[in-house]
Amino acid sequence: MNEIKTLIWKEVTLEWRQKYALSGMLLYVVSTVFVCYLSFNLRRNQLTPIVWNTLFWIILLFTAVNAIAKSFSQERHGRLLYYYNLCSPQAIIISKIIYNSLVMAVLSALGFVFYAFVMGNPVQDNGLFTICILLASTGFASVLTLIAGIASKADNSATLMAVLSFPIILPMLLMTIRLAKNALDGLDWSVSTDEITTLLSIDLIVITLSYLLFPYLWRS
Repeated sequence: MNEIKTLIWKEVTLEWRQKYALSGMLLYVVSTVFVCYLSFNLRRNQLTPIVWNTLFWIILLFTAVNAIAKSFSQERHGRLLYYYNLCSPQAIIISKIIYNSLVMAVLSALGFVFYAFVMGNPVQDNGLFTICILLASTGFASVLTLIAGIASKADNSATLMAVLSFPIILPMLLMTIRLAKNALDGLDWSVSTDEITTLLSIDLIVITLSYLLFPYLWRS
């Protein structure tokens, strides 16, 4: 736990020194939402709740890819050797998953506030939608962090990351959109039990696999 806390604090310190990275992600979210606003402003009748919901999660997905793709690629070779001698691989992957989940939760919350302000807010159950955002942020962060670690060992890491993450992210994205649709319709929470359980199970499975498999990748 001490290693995980130290590594998370290291990530926060580096991010604070390089404020342009987080600022760039916020600018990406704001600019994308504004472009969507300009696209649908002239045809308000076409922005149905289903389109609103799908567009929001697509924006967050691309934000997650851009934010988490640098998890391992920004680490210099010498720094990785330094971590290799001091830290366990389990602490490294768990700390990066926790940190990326927090970053995604913040970006998702700020993105939702701005998106709802610009495009309107058809969500009828904000509590369920908040749970959906937290589960999706954790899922996107855990999957993309593990894939980023695998892709960092290859030359063309960006392309490899997109190819490897697509089969895992797609079912998670579809389940997230379905759960968010229930929140938009204001359905009872009992209707969304299966979606919540599925998303939570996927998150736990990916985190467990990362914990078990990353040491083999780290040794290479």
